[in-house]
Amino acid sequence: MDTFDVLIIGAGQGGIPLAMTLKNAGKRVALAEKAQLGGSCVNWGCTPTKAFVTSAKHAHEARRAQEYGVQVGEVEVDFAAVMKRARDISNTSLKGLQESFEKDEAPTLLRGHAKFTRKTDDGFELEIDGTRVAAKQVVLNTGSSARMPDIDGLESVDYIDARNWLDNDTLPEHLAILGGGYIGLEMSQAYRRLGSKVTLIETGEQLAAKEDKDIAEAIQDILEDEGIEVHLNTELKSVEKTSDGVRLELSGSKTLEASHLFVAVGRVPNTDELELDKIGVALDDKGYTEVDKQLKTNIEGIWAMGDIRGGPMFTHTSYDDFRVIRSAMLGDGSHTTERVIPYGMFTDPQLGRVGKTESEARKDHSVRVATYDMSRSGKAAETGQTRGCVKVVADEKTNKLLGAAVLAAEGAELVHTYIALMNADAPYKVYENAIPIHPTYNEALHSVLKDLD
Repeated sequence: MDTFDVLIIGAGQGGIPLAMTLKNAGKRVALAEKAQLGGSCVNWGCTPTKAFVTSAKHAHEARRAQEYGVQVGEVEVDFAAVMKRARDISNTSLKGLQESFEKDEAPTLLRGHAKFTRKTDDGFELEIDGTRVAAKQVVLNTGSSARMPDIDGLESVDYIDARNWLDNDTLPEHLAILGGGYIGLEMSQAYRRLGSKVTLIETGEQLAAKEDKDIAEAIQDILEDEGIEVHLNTELKSVEKTSDGVRLELSGSKTLEASHLFVAVGRVPNTDELELDKIGVALDDKGYTEVDKQLKTNIEGIWAMGDIRGGPMFTHTSYDDFRVIRSAMLGDGSHTTERVIPYGMFTDPQLGRVGKTESEARKDHSVRVATYDMSRSGKAAETGQTRGCVKVVADEKTNKLLGAAVLAAEGAELVHTYIALMNADAPYKVYENAIPIHPTYNEALHSVLKDLD
């Protein structure tokens, strides 16, 4: 039975660099993976979806060309080519990861499903597809899966989800999307721009439930102006397969006929098949591992990183989790989960977000709030990208930013100005007194701070 200093279960965006770093530090390290290296990001998430969204944006901009005095004729979308491009980019990233494990100095890669068998005096024993291994420490990095709601008839239809969407080379004629979160919003706009009729169904009172209502309404206006039909406060009661696709029974005695159904109603942690009960790892009521600020579980020697540790579920937080555990295992332990976490939604315009929303901030602070409409931006007018706004929330006493939303062209890039300001724990006037380049979108980030005063 092979024995390792550290066994990492799951080769996602945090697990791979952690394995490499610990190996380079002289540890005997193994990385167990039952599917593809790179996790969801490389294989069906960030990498291919952003390629897909980019193709859709080019189609949209081509149709707008006459607004800029350019005639391009009728725009045609080769959907199979769009999907091939997305897969090719994903496969290129995957190939690079695979090659990194073919080097002599790479950690041991164990292919198969890992599960615990028992706790020992000096560590843990596990099985990986029938092969027994032992490890002094184990890092759980098994990610999450698309949550499937309990809807009558759902299992009888060939629905699309965040995992299998890349397998379909046929453009849906009419795509019904269940879920108004970030995946549902990105995909609804992309499929619409590529030629599908799109109906978006959300059970809540607004799209993007975690955002302030004004930001959510601005996003909804943008999508509806592009021809997406939005149903709020609407439940999907049942699904039935038809000769042409699917029939959806909605609340309010509504019926919707569509060619395809995309289910995007959230994620669940992949902790159910690890047999964590055999070693006593504590889970919360939703199946997430309970961890401290250094990502240690309640069992000494067991760590958790990425989606299964609860909290924000993003690739960049997973990567930072690697830095947290590296700091605890090899450093002074000063790098913890007490951090500023931003995120982006890659609709067009993009939403870049950091810190608290206005509604969250008002619970604990006296605040000042300002909003700057992108139609006021000179650069936005020049480029024809005037949709969206910048919203900032600051503490009235300290003049420090508590949060910001940048719904604008390249909003996920622009928000990094505020991310840097918040990481520096500096008052917003530090940037208000700076000189932004003219003409740039970044001027909007500067101007909204003056409105705070």
